[in-house]
Amino acid sequence: MIYTETNANRCSFVLTLIGVLVLTSETLLLRLINIDPWTMNFWRGLMMAIGLVVAYSLIQRGKIRNEIAQIGIAGIALAIVFALNSITFVFAVNHTKVANVLIILASTPLMAALLSVIILKENVPKSTWAAIIAGMTGVIFVTGDGLRSGVWLGEIFAFISALTLAVTFIIINRNKHLSMIPAAVFGAAISAIIVAPFASPMSIISTNWELLFLLGFIVLPLSFGLITHGLRTVPAPEVALLMLLETVLGPLWVWIAINEMPTKNTFIGGIVIISAVALQSAWRFRPSRSNISLD
Repeated sequence: MIYTETNANRCSFVLTLIGVLVLTSETLLLRLINIDPWTMNFWRGLMMAIGLVVAYSLIQRGKIRNEIAQIGIAGIALAIVFALNSITFVFAVNHTKVANVLIILASTPLMAALLSVIILKENVPKSTWAAIIAGMTGVIFVTGDGLRSGVWLGEIFAFISALTLAVTFIIINRNKHLSMIPAAVFGAAISAIIVAPFASPMSIISTNWELLFLLGFIVLPLSFGLITHGLRTVPAPEVALLMLLETVLGPLWVWIAINEMPTKNTFIGGIVIISAVALQSAWRFRPSRSNISLD
């Protein structure tokens, strides 16, 4: 049998899913590391940049210089948008509840799908639209009676983070022939440079360093590296849909670690969102007669 959707494409989908699952631990680590958002942004960006450079150099070896030279304007744009996304996300988590941030980030699939139609002129499959609608229905359950008043600054940061994340997906997906991991390295470095004048890098207590190293050198490079790689073959709306998992699993890790009990609506919405992602994944891996030919 020969499938039009290659094993490489399916492998990219699996790697992207793994990257998203690793990323779900980020909000818990941000909560556990007790430092101001400026300093957090500085170390988060610097460590992520170093981690990606080391890992990518080992994998690509002599090719890294050529790939850096090829990123062009798209790579520069991605680096700037990525830096903005990183900074606003940390400030969002610092100024409002983790659940609020992740709920707003759950709007990323809809943003990515609309941007795909407007910018890329993509024909988004009906199954993807159905999954997005189901996922956003789950978000409605999670939000319950709405976001609490008095935390609008954090929610504005979260909205900007969601929008820039969707733009990031579109830029990468539109330049599939290029490796955008070097651009992610530059973006992380740019975020560290921007916040450096306001940060206090050496003010961190000893107990926070281990968690900071885990976040900066393992969680972020691994997750964003896999997600960035997957976007070269996996459509942007589908990757954004996978990101809905963070809406559910992020609060779950916080509940397990620091006993912050999710609401009933969070449980209901979580079931709906995970079901949407699972069904979309099953559809992607289905054996379609139209895609099979017998030798």
